[in-house]
Order: sequence, then structure tokens, then C-alpha cells
Amino acid sequence: MIQRDDQGRKRARAAPWLLLGPGMLFLFLFFFFPLYTLLEMSLSASPSRFASPVFTWEWANYSEALTQYGEQFSRSFLYATLATLAALAIAYPLAYVIAFRGGRYKNVLLGMVIVPFFTNFLIRTLAWKTIVGDQGMVVDMLRTVGILGEHESLLRRPIAVIGGLTYNFLPFMVLPIYVSLEKIDTRLVDAARDLYSTTWRAFRKIVFPLSLPGVFAGSLLVFIPAAGDFVNAYYLGSTKTTMIGNVVQNQFLVQVDYPVAAALSFVFMAIVMVIVAVYSKLLGTEDIA
Repeated sequence: MIQRDDQGRKRARAAPWLLLGPGMLFLFLFFFFPLYTLLEMSLSASPSRFASPVFTWEWANYSEALTQYGEQFSRSFLYATLATLAALAIAYPLAYVIAFRGGRYKNVLLGMVIVPFFTNFLIRTLAWKTIVGDQGMVVDMLRTVGILGEHESLLRRPIAVIGGLTYNFLPFMVLPIYVSLEKIDTRLVDAARDLYSTTWRAFRKIVFPLSLPGVFAGSLLVFIPAAGDFVNAYYLGSTKTTMIGNVVQNQFLVQVDYPVAAALSFVFMAIVMVIVAVYSKLLGTEDIA
């Protein structure tokens, strides 16, 4: 009997590791091992353009990435920050209305938010290009009210790139915020009103703090892919709006300079990790599941 209990406890202790096994194997094969090869590539040197890189602890690749492409790094994180703030400004009221005022139409409204995902990312970007194009309705309206001059346009400007990033990643902000708001017990707000709190004060003291986990998750889901994006900058911007994703894509596929491209990728990942760590420290992640 005792031996059987010992075997049961051993199986119980081994069960979590057996469940983790497939996931860990997947991560090793398709994340950690490629990451290791990318790190090795970033410390390699190419004798010539089309020659195979040779591992030589070439730290100069990192110094080149930081010195030559600092402007693109700064621009990428600036555009991503502005796109994240714009997405938050649009998504929070939308998620609030769906969560507390949607009623029986909640699923329909959420479906409308998700519908853009049924279309390819590139096609959505090209659609945005048509919307803000010189012959589009938006430009005509802005010219009519005098905001844009007769020969001015929105394309090939930072506002077009930021708008494209916001448009493409907006659902990633709406859904986490909606989930956080949906979990809030509305009786807390009723109790605050019974204690003579105003609607705005109840929102500021109860609703918004409880929705911060959704804001945190949505911000990361928008900021990180927006900072590394290159499609929007390519189709909506110009050479003056180039982001670091465009540089990495050019180094990999056009210049065929794999070591510098790999170094750029690692610098980008390091900066993103620092930003995420600082942001999580400021906002807190204890309630995020």
C-alpha cells in the first residue's frame, strides 16, 4: 500500500514536466535554437557580400547597428508610441461601450472589431493607402475645410504611417481592455454612487484602475509589433519615414549583410525588453492572467 502511494506521488510530480515537455521542445526547436543561430550570425564577419559569414566575435556589427541606424531606431519607437496612444484613445471608449452598454449586441460589436483580421495584413495596409490617398475622400474633405493645401497630401508623411499602424493593430488594444472591463462588477460603481460619488470619480477610482491589466496587455500587443513593422512605412511612408524594420528587411534581403541584420535584430530586442520591463514596473502586472 505504501509502495503504491509512493508511485502515485512520483507520477503526480512527473505529470507537470510531461505536460511541459512538448511545449518546451517546440520552444527549443523554433525559438531558442534559431535565436542562438541569430546571435552567432550577429558576431560573424562576411569576407565579401555573397560569401558565407564566419564567426569571429565581430562586435563591430553592434557598434555599426547603433551608430548608423540610431535615427531609424528612434523613429520606430516614436511611431510605435504614438500609434499605441492613438489606439488606446480609440479602443478604451469603444471597449467601454461594448462592455457596459452593448447589451445583447455585444457579440455583434466584438465581431465588427475582429472582422479586419479576416483580411490579409498587406491588403489592410493597401486599403488604408487608398483611404488616405491623394484621390481619397479623406484628403478631399481636408482640402475642402482648408487643413490641407491644394497640392498637399497625407501619404509619404509620418501621419500616414502612424495612422496605418493604429488601424492595423487597433483590435489588439480593444480586446484585452474589453476583457478587463467585462470582469468588473458593476455593483462597485453602484456602491460608489450610493456614497455620493460622481460618475467621473467612480470611473477614475474604480473602473480605470481595475481595467489597467487590459491596458497593459493591449499596449504591449500594439507597441511591440508596431515598433518592428516595416509594411506600413514601406507603403505609406517615404525614405524620411523609414523604420528599423525596413532597415533589417533591406539588410537581410537586399544588401545580403546577414551579420549586421542579425545585430540590428538583437539590439531591437534588447531595447524592447528594457522598455517592457520599465513599463511593467510602472504599471504593474500582478493582476494579469
